[in-house]
Amino acid sequence: MPLFTTGKNCRLVGLSYVLLAAGPALAAPPAALPSFSEPGVSPDHQEIAFVSGGDIWTVPVAGGEARLLVAHPATESRPLYAPDGKSLAFISTRSGNGDIYLLNFASGELKRLTFDDGLDQLDGWSADGKYLYYSSTSRDIAGMNDIYRVPVGGGTPTPVSADRYANEFFAAPSPDGQTLAFAARGIAANQWWRHGHSHLDESEIWLRRAGKTAPVYTGLTQGGSKALWPMWGPGGQKLFFTSDQGGPENIWTVALAGGAPQQVTNFKEGRVLWPSASADGKLIVFERDFGIWTLNTENGQTQPVRIQRRGAPASPGVERQRFTDRLQELALSPDGKKVAFIVHGEVFAASSADGGDATRLTTTTAAESDLTWSPDSRRLIYASARDGAKHLYSYTFATGQETRLTNAAVSDAQPRFSPDGKLLAFERDAKELRILDLASKQERVAGTGRFGRPPLSAERSFVWSPDGRWLAFSPSGARGFTNVQVVPAAGSAARPVSFLANSNSNTLSWSPDGKYLLFDTGQRTEDAQVARIDLQLRTPRFREDQFRDLFKETVPGPISPDKNQNPPQAPAKPATPTPLPLAKADSVRAKGISSKKKGKKGAATASAAPAKPPVNINFDDIRRRLSLVPVGVDVRSQAISPDGKWLLLTATVSTQTNLYVYPLDELGKEPATARQLTSTAGAKREAQFSPDSREVYFLDQGRIQVVPVEAKGPAARAVAVTAELDVDFEQEKLVVFDEAWSYLRDFFNDATFNGTDWPAQREKFAPYIAGARTPDEVRRLVNLMIGELNASHSGMGPAAPPTGTVAPATGRLGVRFDAAEYEQNGRLRLTSVLPLGAGALANLKPGDVLLAVNGRPLSGTTNLDEVLQYQVGRRTTLRVSADGKERDVVVRPLSRDTEKALDYRQWVEERRAYVAQASGGRLGYVHMFDMSAGALAQLYLDLDAENMTRDGVVVDVRNNNGGFVNVYAIDVLARRSYLSMVSRGMAAPVPARSALGQRSLELPTVLVTNQHSLSDAEDFSEGYRASKLGKIVGEPTGGWIIFTSGTALLDGSSLRLPTSTIRSTRDGQVMEMNPRPVDIPVVRPIGESYTPRDAQLDAAVKELMSEVRK
Repeated sequence: MPLFTTGKNCRLVGLSYVLLAAGPALAAPPAALPSFSEPGVSPDHQEIAFVSGGDIWTVPVAGGEARLLVAHPATESRPLYAPDGKSLAFISTRSGNGDIYLLNFASGELKRLTFDDGLDQLDGWSADGKYLYYSSTSRDIAGMNDIYRVPVGGGTPTPVSADRYANEFFAAPSPDGQTLAFAARGIAANQWWRHGHSHLDESEIWLRRAGKTAPVYTGLTQGGSKALWPMWGPGGQKLFFTSDQGGPENIWTVALAGGAPQQVTNFKEGRVLWPSASADGKLIVFERDFGIWTLNTENGQTQPVRIQRRGAPASPGVERQRFTDRLQELALSPDGKKVAFIVHGEVFAASSADGGDATRLTTTTAAESDLTWSPDSRRLIYASARDGAKHLYSYTFATGQETRLTNAAVSDAQPRFSPDGKLLAFERDAKELRILDLASKQERVAGTGRFGRPPLSAERSFVWSPDGRWLAFSPSGARGFTNVQVVPAAGSAARPVSFLANSNSNTLSWSPDGKYLLFDTGQRTEDAQVARIDLQLRTPRFREDQFRDLFKETVPGPISPDKNQNPPQAPAKPATPTPLPLAKADSVRAKGISSKKKGKKGAATASAAPAKPPVNINFDDIRRRLSLVPVGVDVRSQAISPDGKWLLLTATVSTQTNLYVYPLDELGKEPATARQLTSTAGAKREAQFSPDSREVYFLDQGRIQVVPVEAKGPAARAVAVTAELDVDFEQEKLVVFDEAWSYLRDFFNDATFNGTDWPAQREKFAPYIAGARTPDEVRRLVNLMIGELNASHSGMGPAAPPTGTVAPATGRLGVRFDAAEYEQNGRLRLTSVLPLGAGALANLKPGDVLLAVNGRPLSGTTNLDEVLQYQVGRRTTLRVSADGKERDVVVRPLSRDTEKALDYRQWVEERRAYVAQASGGRLGYVHMFDMSAGALAQLYLDLDAENMTRDGVVVDVRNNNGGFVNVYAIDVLARRSYLSMVSRGMAAPVPARSALGQRSLELPTVLVTNQHSLSDAEDFSEGYRASKLGKIVGEPTGGWIIFTSGTALLDGSSLRLPTSTIRSTRDGQVMEMNPRPVDIPVVRPIGESYTPRDAQLDAAVKELMSEVRK
């Protein structure tokens, strides 16, 4: 289809290129270039299959015109020819996360071979063409890969190398079928796109051969580099593989008979990725610099393959999309009649009462954000990055016109009107709080500080006083503490009004009467609270005064004809205006209409709202006038109702976010506790009061919901809105690329980008982004660009599936089968049953044979995963044979994650028993899966009465993927006893800390780490050493530690943002790329789980026993 279809589209595409030119400008709009990847070569050396645009193409080895072989809207990858050249295996996401398919060239038949609900990474063919080998994280603990093979004719996959809790991937079976070569250790199976490596990325080439009782493993390469993609050479006497040893990735070779690896190619720059070898091992094809190359393994010659595609890959093109959810921002107008929101980066508005088809206000390729209404509800302000930096724009509903308000070279964000609507405050470049006079267009700096930069900024980091004379704001200050300052809007120095030693604050509110400020405050791992700052001495209010007010003199009214009738009541006092009151007089005058209205006799009466009393601040001793509001929930954001009676809380209780209200009227009848308004499971955002304070509008899973404040108020309701727009992939991909590059430019923790010329990378990748044809291809290219930073905690991931999408789910029985018996006679005989798994609860036993599932017979060509698709949590009947007798067994299959969690807990119990036996019952054992709050809670459970009464405890953080609770775990180990307690009748005193409720081990420990101990597990290791708690045994940690955040991009893709460098205070060393060392090095051999040993635990027990014997 043509790139330009209308003048409108031409304008938008041009705008996209302007976006790409922001910052270090590209000389001209990039010419679209295709990228070619993941090649496979035919056994006769005549043809190469490769991937471009998410589809599979073929081209002669000599180069030339490429033909489209497999086209589908899904993403196809890793095409590999069968040894006889008659079929092609590949991966496709058409059925979920990535399954293996087989294309028969003669018939065109396409057959699906795997049915797991995770990614199955195709690795290679068996030499006889009967099996396909692949890697998958499906069955091992956490994200560790095992290696499987599946019959080409169909059947249940069987494990080939399944070293427990170890990473094995990129398998290559030998020509004689007796040996399996593979890569082991590290995370390069997923993060192959990183250019360079940390310790965590390092991998090795290993061999697996069959043994008498267990497989035998032999390492061919040493650590220190990324050794990947082993391939067998001619005759099966040597292996080829890629390695970044010494710098750029190249192809190396190593003889099976021994000797040091030898470099084959000598590229000084660029990358060698995704190689594969012909069936005879004489020709290797690989991906390099967005193209395909060949290597003759006999003479070492390399050359690029000239490719010209003939055909059009499948591409999303322009899609008309209708959104009823996935709203990203919400702003209720001050008059309560309209709602504005953002969908897919565009601004829409609709009725707050009826919803319906929304009016689209913006039509740009840039993403809009930061919605705010004018006090008269006639204008909407928003930010938009249309030329690189974000600027502020105003949309006037009466004229339908948009006006640009700011023009700086840096970004502006978080606009907010003054109460009278004449001024607009906003943040510039995350450094300045500025005020724009909307009449004169003049700007001035009101305050300075370190603010959060969008999209990682606080939700409401500054606020106007009700009279418009002050601004309160909360920058990050010394030691990262976030506190409140106030500054006169007319200009003067800012003054602090809070002095807390807390790091986090998200929202700041000024009470409608101007007397106090509220802000949420806390630390990351603690419940956030609400702090109140009284700006004047707080005058007590008395309930007795309410009774005395009944006797105050009133002006007598006219005498009623009925002496029993009560005199007319005085008019009710008008409700307190909202913090952003309507400015009717100003708005009406702007249109040349009189701001006065006629009374009953034609007299003119003013309609302007009464002026707010001036806000006065007593700074003397204001530090002592801060108090905590006892809301009792973990606060995420807060807002005060326009009438000042309620505090709206978005808060988390038991990991679930909901809305609560807390009474602020100290003379009200409502009890001073947070009352829950919502109870749904979805995430709640953008919560805000209606102008009359009776309702709360908010987003729940991207939909507008309204809930009453009063328990007896109107029923909760939805505001069903619909937004329609064309999503043009050709334009959107350029914006997404720009967002990813720009966010990393602004947030990446190292200002030198680890020595990478970041603008040059943008220029290098832009043409290939322009040539990309699918979102997956865009993400692949962006990840390759991010890989040039050589940093951890990075990458771009796919968008979450649309609401209502049924994700693939394969039921798990918690059993393992005899692979050899299945491949020989098609019988699924159980070899093990996972405790507490589905099979164990149904009393399945090793030796049982599985015959059928829900009446469907099982055979050597039946894939059990296919039969168990969508059976998670459902009643499933198994036909089972044991000792020649058949029976039916009813089970409830588990999800993948549940089974993996049970497998992990079984591994922990086995380690615990191992340590107990090795130490003669004197040592305990605990393992931390990661550094999450859940893992910390599990640590408290595992440090049970048995472990606490041992002589010492082995603390294991191998394979710990990090988190944020390391300091709490360290505290448990570091606390020392200084008191004991004994009550009358007790046989012995008890540690006072434990008795008084503080977790405290108070025993000698030893720590075990490995290459896969990463991120916060490395912080834990450093803290353990700095606190001098004991020796560290095992392998150095991953060297993979940066404080990271993340954000969503325009298309919903996720982007990780490594923002903060972590240093050891012990020696000042940056911990990224510098693994935490060990005192007693012990490398775990691959394949160890097939033996009864755990070499690292043996060393740890030996060390700790030497300590407890002293």
